[in-house]
Amino acid sequence: MADGDSGSERGGSSGGGGGGSSGFQHFQREQETQELASKRLDIQNKRFYLDVKQNSKGRFIKIAEVGAGGSKSRLTLSMSVAAEFRDYLGDFIEHYAQLGPSSPEQIAQSSGGEDGGPRRALKSEFLVRENRKYYLDLKENQRGRFLRIRQTVNRGPGFGVGGPGSGMQSGQTIALPAQGLIEFRDALAKLIDDYGGDDDELTGGAAAGGYGELPEGTSIMVDSKRFFFDVGSNKYGVFLRVSEVKPSYRNSITIPFKAWGKFGGAFCRYAEEMKEIQERQRDKMYERREESEGEDVDDD
Repeated sequence: MADGDSGSERGGSSGGGGGGSSGFQHFQREQETQELASKRLDIQNKRFYLDVKQNSKGRFIKIAEVGAGGSKSRLTLSMSVAAEFRDYLGDFIEHYAQLGPSSPEQIAQSSGGEDGGPRRALKSEFLVRENRKYYLDLKENQRGRFLRIRQTVNRGPGFGVGGPGSGMQSGQTIALPAQGLIEFRDALAKLIDDYGGDDDELTGGAAAGGYGELPEGTSIMVDSKRFFFDVGSNKYGVFLRVSEVKPSYRNSITIPFKAWGKFGGAFCRYAEEMKEIQERQRDKMYERREESEGEDVDDD
């Protein structure tokens, strides 16, 4: 790829001509952050840039979407998150391949409002790693199917955009046409293979205090809700994230490894108590039914 196309961050002001300290800070960031590789993808009428960068904290990947009008949206992935993200893309590719063509009725059901914006997700997943959250939703509207990827960043108290004490930064969102999922996944996988480092860096083994292997995640479906159980790790240790996901709703809790036994014991105890309560209620129902049948016999 030519240097003129390389990098999603290029084309901005360098801070000259009265830039003051902000221009110097920008220059410092440019010096501290090194670009290692860049890949451009043209999908439908959009351009996507995948840039591998490196600074004092390590390597990461910046994904930028450039629309037909020149508007930009950007996501930032650490190399370990990028590896998980790549695997999730594989799941979305398989799901998309199994959907088959859409009918006008399905498109109407999945699009809400007068503007035809997407409403119901065909498949949803999300990642939470330290102060970043990534939401992945396969959606559909009049223009076709696409993967919407949204990132939010918690900057901590005093750094948010929601007023004093708010730490949540406004999210960045990109929309990847479903026809380009395989091409996008393959490009991301190639960058991870070339620049991702060893297996410990990608799996978080070092952050997990030496655990090179963690249990695989799983999920269960209950009525219209799906519950995800994902084991992860960060600098504080191993944890279990339990996520409740509906088409229009997400919520999650994080349980540290040292509390798993207590949580498991509490769940088992409540399950046994509810089982006993149900059995007592069932016995009472049978007793009332027998008494009612006995009264009917006496009346005869």
